[in-house]
Amino acid sequence: MRSVPSIIHLDMDAFFAAVEQASKPSLRGKPVIVGGLGGRGVVSTASYEARKFGVHSAMPMAQARRLCPNAAFLTGRFEAYRANSEIVMSLLRERSPLVEPLSLDEAFVDLEAGPYGPALAAATPAEGAQLVLALAEDLRADIVERTGLTASVGAAASKLMAKIASEQAKPDGLVLIEPGSEKSVLAPMPVRALPGIGPATEQALRRAGLTSVADLAEAGFEELVGLLGKAHGAGVFQMALGWDERPVVPDRDAKSVSVEDTFEVDLADRDRILREIDHLAARCVRRLRAAGRSGRTVVLKVRRFDFSTLTRSETLGGPTDEPEVIAATARRLAMQVDTTGGVRLLGVGVTQLADYTQEDLFAQLEREEKGEADGEGEGEGEDGTEEAEAVPGEPAVRRWWPGQDVTHREFGPGWVQGSGVGRVTVRFETPYSERPGRVRTFAVDDEGLAASGALPLRPPAGAG
Repeated sequence: MRSVPSIIHLDMDAFFAAVEQASKPSLRGKPVIVGGLGGRGVVSTASYEARKFGVHSAMPMAQARRLCPNAAFLTGRFEAYRANSEIVMSLLRERSPLVEPLSLDEAFVDLEAGPYGPALAAATPAEGAQLVLALAEDLRADIVERTGLTASVGAAASKLMAKIASEQAKPDGLVLIEPGSEKSVLAPMPVRALPGIGPATEQALRRAGLTSVADLAEAGFEELVGLLGKAHGAGVFQMALGWDERPVVPDRDAKSVSVEDTFEVDLADRDRILREIDHLAARCVRRLRAAGRSGRTVVLKVRRFDFSTLTRSETLGGPTDEPEVIAATARRLAMQVDTTGGVRLLGVGVTQLADYTQEDLFAQLEREEKGEADGEGEGEGEDGTEEAEAVPGEPAVRRWWPGQDVTHREFGPGWVQGSGVGRVTVRFETPYSERPGRVRTFAVDDEGLAASGALPLRPPAGAG
């Protein structure tokens, strides 16, 4: 491993919620929760103000509303998130050609491959560490200057430790772990601090009396392999010692996106299984959208009580990132599997990835079939309005999403605070407003009101 902590891990702080606060002066310093607002919606990101109330990502939105009823609940604006992610990633690539994006808001960077590589190679360990700190601070300052957003950065001699360091740095901080100190840094941490140790693995280790990373290191290779299997046990043992020689791999071209959960008690109830599939589909969609991708084939994985594992797949007419479509397809696939003996593991994935979405008749059909066309659907941030189910002989009514960018012929740009009972409330402000904007209410079909694109968080060069 390296003698200089030249691998950094950058993680934007509460990225989706932070973009919303930066875009909307009236929300700065206030709790903001981004996610699906329908009956089965889940939290995508919560601002740090909301996290103080116990709200966290992947939490059911209904629970988040109970914990933090005064928060601003918004659907996602993925156009805005992608635009700001591109700015951040371009700043990273100025530091090195070896940038490994993990999502819109997270990446590894190998500084040795960049312009400062020769200086790092020639430096003593102490000099190298100081140079890395300076480069990381300059990077964080540039991100603030270009976007107004904050980032947490970890620096270390490996990807594992850089990730650990960035977690310690949150929020809006910088932590460097000196090469050679990996084992002592990891020792007091709980086993869940290591990547790849989820709830099921944690329970298996806890039953064996292993609760800290130090316990794992002391247990040794043979015991961990016996508990977790050869591949997983060996990997956990290496991580417990701080060993990680994985290179930073630029522009990874993922072949699929998937999520899965292992349950402590086998699931036997069909309705419960279908609810879990809905949650998995929502998580899968968040990963798809974070990567700026969509997919055409939906895959369901089922491990039954007897450890037999089945997969079923269905290929759609075009790529999608709509949660309604992916969840409904996974549910159909589940109906093809005999689950009467119980289910130990469920997974939902998407393959045949693309950089665009088939806009998207499938999603509208799914909403209509579920009776969600009245506005209670699980829309997660599509820009533009939708039309509610038409009544014969009457014109369709436009539907607006909380957080959506709009513009009014008379009042200019703003965003939707809420809508219902034929009315839509808009706050007219932009990222450049000096104070919170005024609020006005219109009929949902007001001809002067239209959906618009997201404004950049910093005014364009030369703008007044």
